[in-house]
Amino acid sequence: MTRVCLIGNDDVNLQYELLSHETSREALATYDLRRPFENSLAVRTVSVGAAVSLLNDLQWYLTRFVSVAIVQDPSVSDEEWLSRSLATELRNGDVEPQETAEFCKVYGLERVERGATAPAAGGSDPGATSGSAIRDGDGNGAGEDTESATEPDDETDENGADSTYRLVEPLYVRRTDGDLPAYDLREVEETVVVRLTESEYAP
Repeated sequence: MTRVCLIGNDDVNLQYELLSHETSREALATYDLRRPFENSLAVRTVSVGAAVSLLNDLQWYLTRFVSVAIVQDPSVSDEEWLSRSLATELRNGDVEPQETAEFCKVYGLERVERGATAPAAGGSDPGATSGSAIRDGDGNGAGEDTESATEPDDETDENGADSTYRLVEPLYVRRTDGDLPAYDLREVEETVVVRLTESEYAP
């Protein structure tokens, strides 16, 4: 299955915005909705083509409410993601899966306690609007390899407080001899790798 993950802008509640508008709510109605990161929404689709089509259907909302839209397909990698542009090139046959690995953006993953940031304007219970629950996490652990984490589940810390993860400070890197430079912008537990088109790469 191919996954699509949307990360909301800092000043909006993404779940509320997508599920309170009729068109986007209907586009997402058939999917099992997940929340792998803070202020995110993720779904599983049947193929890269279906993922790109869903993103195209949501275009009006993506330009207004979404900062990052990424796609993960097992034909490319079980751990790394593709930018929307790269996924579109893959769908169109302009690039082969083995040709997608050179240019990347690596995000740090920072753990935050649930409720540490104030809810964005627009409400805090999008599930009440949509009529369907949004599940935290994506059924996967963070993984032992901190350079290739995908979607960590929400966790409970040693004090019993719920926590989640947010993407922070992307580092643009270029893969050399199969290896990516280490993420060094700040101290983080995990990272998320997003493969880019050459035109998106900005060292």
